[in-house]
Amino acid sequence: MKVLVTDPIADAGMDVLRDAGHEVVTDYDAEGDELLAAVADANALIVRSGTDVSREVFEAAEELVIVGRAGIGVDNIDIDAATDHGVIVANAPEGNVRAAAEHTVAMTFATARSIPQAHARLKTGEWAKGAFLGTELNGKTLGIVGLGRVGQEVAKKLDSLGMDLVAFDPYISEERAEQLGAELAELDAVLERADVLTIHTPLTSETENMIGEEELAQMEGGYLVNCARGGIVDEVALAEAVEDGVLAGAALDVFAEEPLAEDSPLLDAEDVIVTPHLGASTEAAQENVAVSTAEQVAAAFADEPVANALNAPSIDQSAFPRVEPYIHLADTAGKIAVQLLDSRVESVEVRYEGDIAGEDVELVTASALKGVFAPLELQVNAVNAPAMAEERGIEVSETKRQQAEDFQSLVTVTVSDGEEEISVDGTLFAGDDARIVRVDGYRVDAIPGGKMMVTRNTDEPGVIGHIGTVMGKYGVNIAAMFNAREIIGGEALTVYNVDEEVPDEAREELETDDRIIETRYISLNGV
Repeated sequence: MKVLVTDPIADAGMDVLRDAGHEVVTDYDAEGDELLAAVADANALIVRSGTDVSREVFEAAEELVIVGRAGIGVDNIDIDAATDHGVIVANAPEGNVRAAAEHTVAMTFATARSIPQAHARLKTGEWAKGAFLGTELNGKTLGIVGLGRVGQEVAKKLDSLGMDLVAFDPYISEERAEQLGAELAELDAVLERADVLTIHTPLTSETENMIGEEELAQMEGGYLVNCARGGIVDEVALAEAVEDGVLAGAALDVFAEEPLAEDSPLLDAEDVIVTPHLGASTEAAQENVAVSTAEQVAAAFADEPVANALNAPSIDQSAFPRVEPYIHLADTAGKIAVQLLDSRVESVEVRYEGDIAGEDVELVTASALKGVFAPLELQVNAVNAPAMAEERGIEVSETKRQQAEDFQSLVTVTVSDGEEEISVDGTLFAGDDARIVRVDGYRVDAIPGGKMMVTRNTDEPGVIGHIGTVMGKYGVNIAAMFNAREIIGGEALTVYNVDEEVPDEAREELETDDRIIETRYISLNGV
């Protein structure tokens, strides 16, 4: 597999991929048409914040499986476009957490004690001891906007210094906040109470310019520290607030546009400390995010779960061996069910019974949807199948039951056009030996694979022999046969494994016989 790296990452990450036998190509200057040309035959793209991975990139990269972001922020990646094209987007949120948190703490001390300003004055020969009166952090209130991984790490470190913690984060529970020693509050309350405000949110439509002139006015006399993402704080308003004495100071490591423009008002404000996006710039952090990203790329190539996938179902590595065999089984059941229905799908239900019902099955359900859509779409996988269902207005449901009749675990995929529905049940024998054990209510023991034909016919002597004769006439060899019936003399269903595709002429001839109700040819290797 070919991996294109367009932003510098630590060699340790590229070594992981090379050792796994993949080709690694670096092109740190690629942009515009050059980037589109470079990514055209790539199977993976690894970036940091310097590469704009737009919809045009995904349209140009037909072989792309995954985009790995060696870091946390993914605002430079069009995730919707990635999903539309079935491409996984994964980041490395853990690798630089400690580094980003430590830089935040360092910037907090720096602004509270005016360390860079005092350093600069002394370097010019001025002993300005009386010019700087610092603020002790002990006993002060730390306001935290965003209590995610980095926010939590900052909370732990500054709580140990004796600060009171108040946080705004609508996506975290009060219980978790209490465990960190933080009180949850609305943003206005956090701004009013904070002596120091630190920001730890991604840049989204909700957080862009979240902290503007009005919000800064609520922090009168306080300090602001942002080592998260540029664009969350109105930089012009911040510079004015510091210059006018509304804020005592500020420290920024990230900016709306990087590099920071030479005419930025932030550079003219003496009590605004700026660093050039150094939050993750430690040797350990760079190696951690590079290795983490590379491992996720390798996992995607091996059809294994991608731990930090942002637009695809994922699963804990320890649980994957228990779930993995059911991923292919659900995909197969979905393919069979939709080809038996042979009409527009209005709804899909995936039902889990027995041991499998106790597992995380999000990836299995996505694979079932992938199977359902396989005959309809050229590019469909577990990444874009759920989104495809939503776009098409197809209702998707998932049910679980801890007990399974007759089987240790059972996966059932049911497709419906609103009037008719078809169910296909599958299980595993001897660990990972897949079996289709029920088709539309008929109990069978069919081995799914390759090419299959399903027939419904009256249960009477000579029918199966006639089917075999017609198949032989058209050069179709029957490899295996699995028969089921309701009652003696009633209706029967038979699943045939065949070595060749069943031509339409063969099926038409079979269906001219009054004893044969219906035939369906099914391909599991592409339709």
